Amino acid sequence: MAELKLNHIYKVYDNGHKAVNDFCIDIKDKEFIVFVGPSGCGKSTTLRMIAGLEKITAGDLFIGDTLVNDMEPKDRDIAMVFQNYALYPHMTVYDNMAFGLRNRRIPEDVIKEKVLKAANTLDITDYLSKKPKEMSGGQRQRVALGRAIVREPKVFLLDEPLSNLDAKLRAQMRTEITKLHKELQTTFIYVTHDQVEAMTMGTRIVVMKAGYVQQIDTPMNLYDKPYNQFVAGFIGTPQMNFFDVKLQRKGDKVNMLMPDESTVVLNYDSFAKVHGSYLDGEKDVIFGIRPDHIILSEKDTGLKVRVTAVEHLGNESIIYGNLGEEKKDFTMKDEGKSIIIKDTNNTKVEVDDVVFIGFKEDKIHLFDKSTQVTLILDVPASNYVKAELDGDTLSVLNGKVKLPAAVLAKLEGHKDLALEIAPSAIVKGNSLKLKVKRVEQVDDKYLAHLVYEDHYVFALVDEKVKEGDTYAFDVEFDKVKAFDGEEELLAPIGENEHLDGKFVKKDINRKEVEFYYVIGGTQISDTLGNGFKINSVDGNECYSKTYKYVFNRDKVVVGQGEIKATALELLDYGHVKYVKAKVGEEELLLVVPEGLELSNGQEFSFDVKGKDVEVWDKKNDFRIC
Repeated sequence: MAELKLNHIYKVYDNGHKAVNDFCIDIKDKEFIVFVGPSGCGKSTTLRMIAGLEKITAGDLFIGDTLVNDMEPKDRDIAMVFQNYALYPHMTVYDNMAFGLRNRRIPEDVIKEKVLKAANTLDITDYLSKKPKEMSGGQRQRVALGRAIVREPKVFLLDEPLSNLDAKLRAQMRTEITKLHKELQTTFIYVTHDQVEAMTMGTRIVVMKAGYVQQIDTPMNLYDKPYNQFVAGFIGTPQMNFFDVKLQRKGDKVNMLMPDESTVVLNYDSFAKVHGSYLDGEKDVIFGIRPDHIILSEKDTGLKVRVTAVEHLGNESIIYGNLGEEKKDFTMKDEGKSIIIKDTNNTKVEVDDVVFIGFKEDKIHLFDKSTQVTLILDVPASNYVKAELDGDTLSVLNGKVKLPAAVLAKLEGHKDLALEIAPSAIVKGNSLKLKVKRVEQVDDKYLAHLVYEDHYVFALVDEKVKEGDTYAFDVEFDKVKAFDGEEELLAPIGENEHLDGKFVKKDINRKEVEFYYVIGGTQISDTLGNGFKINSVDGNECYSKTYKYVFNRDKVVVGQGEIKATALELLDYGHVKYVKAKVGEEELLLVVPEGLELSNGQEFSFDVKGKDVEVWDKKNDFRIC
């Protein structure tokens, strides 16, 4: 059995089309992973790269501890089940299943034992003497599975294996493949465009669109916590309802203005993680609600819906309608008011009835209109607060903070400010104090809800604080945005820096070469052996191209090394000092270690290890290694 690691995998064709972009996943041994998405999203291309049937443009693919990028398919110890079964029509079922083993020169008695065992598992023992044309689609699919099973591979790859079957047989085969996975106790990677297959079979699901991974998560997390509108709409049947709305906070309530100009009143606490700028009644927001999270009201209260169609499915009914009570002529055009309701109570509803509905408030989804990303994250991206600057002192979060020099230089001359503070920027300290209202665990950390005026400030902390505690903290201003009206005065400092450079090799002897990144005119040893990957992507052009070398500034050692730089400006953020430096014609920002004194115009050196460098193709903007 085996684990798989796909590390920044790309597939770029000769015409420049990116079929797969920066695909990353660690697949555990015995997992059942499903790639799902619409046609052309890159899921089958990714599967074929794992199988070795498609060349990887860039990135690393590991099966177990072995890098298999350039390994032949037959040597990868995987088995693939295709959509069209790919059986030999002139061979019997037995011979089809035995074919691969015979090619590997396995003794005939061992082949017979393996084939009979697999046939018994798949209930096709009675068909071993038949040929594929004498069998149904479901039986042929079992044969294709059996041919894979007898090889006892580390990994099973299945490319839409059920798409040629009818609905009843698909449902049956879904169950059988799931049972097979549990019995074989090996890693399965399954490609489908059918989200029902994905939800019912996968331990984790990879949702893809246009070559990009949208979200990787468990079936229930995809259903309950979709990262964006695409995932929300793709997962779930019938699909989620979406409406353009406006949100306006009124004290402890939030009014949601619907497309039919009706209003839904919600509790603010349910939406406290939504950025305050979305609650002013001005911004368009996408409201999402699943059909099974809509409640038919027994009283004449709630939103009005004019019923346009009803599907009775026995144990449930699917009700289609439009918001409001106005009668409309039938049209295929969606005017933004159509709604789908799943009713499990078999309420008696007829076409043209007006029904009243409500929403399960804890099941509401909100998405940004332009980015389509969810507005309700487990950890909010930032806290939105007002602040006032007087001299070098900032009044913020019920306290006063003396600003470090680099921050004051950006904000000086401005008085009334708006700040966006990342939860990770709120760290244990003594400058500010707020009361803890609630604490929730998020992975291995804790999210503290701190009471500030009429809303919450969120702090991501390592230690568990208690409800009712007073939390004392400081703010790390290198993770803060500051605005005066629409003007951005202060921006957070990112984690990475980059420099352009060349790539060279040195011949040590006839059989041995060494590769180097040329960064800032200095040769940095490629200690990970990435040179062969770069050469396989770009051929001998790699020695004339310019690459973008990306590295985390925390990995850079300032004050030693061979890369020469000139200090342009020293930036004191209080808890950390940065130096804006020039290397050749490029500028970058580096962390100044404690004890090192630098001044403007001073030359200094720094070091970055080859193992900490990412190599990016500048032209096509993708990570090579």
